Amino acid sequence: MRKLSRRQQENRKKTDRTIYSDSIEAIKILRETATTKFIETVELHANLNIDPKYADQQLRTTVTLPHGVGKSIRIAVLTNDSNFTEATENGADIVGSNELIEQISQGNINFDLLIATPDMMPKLAKLGRVLGPKGLMPSPKSGTVSTTLSTTLSEFKKGKFEYKADKTGIV
Repeated sequence: MRKLSRRQQENRKKTDRTIYSDSIEAIKILRETATTKFIETVELHANLNIDPKYADQQLRTTVTLPHGVGKSIRIAVLTNDSNFTEATENGADIVGSNELIEQISQGNINFDLLIATPDMMPKLAKLGRVLGPKGLMPSPKSGTVSTTLSTTLSEFKKGKFEYKADKTGIV
């Protein structure tokens, strides 16, 4: 087996306990052990001891982080012709109606998030097989079906994202 460097040995001693009950202590140790020359990312996996099979224990919501998520996302807006200018002025990368539906049905998905207006949802229903497995299908619960495009686009550009519990109850 390879010999660990001095820095790695010191980091192993600091992190000998892998479960931290206090988040402030965990962040302190995380900052002490960060010695790379690039900006590191952190993931938090929380076991909530819930069973998502039951309807009252399902967890799915959105949150807006104060400093964003650290990456820019490409947003496509599916709306009627009268809202095209509003969507482009508020930062939408791709705006369309029927022609965008045709592009998506052909498999041209070059966006990270799809926002739709309620009047376009019946036309979008046939794309459920394409968008559903990728997690791109707009839904009112996640806030991607909206009549107020300006506020919705600004929220998602600032760093609003959706999280949900997986089948084992971990977020």
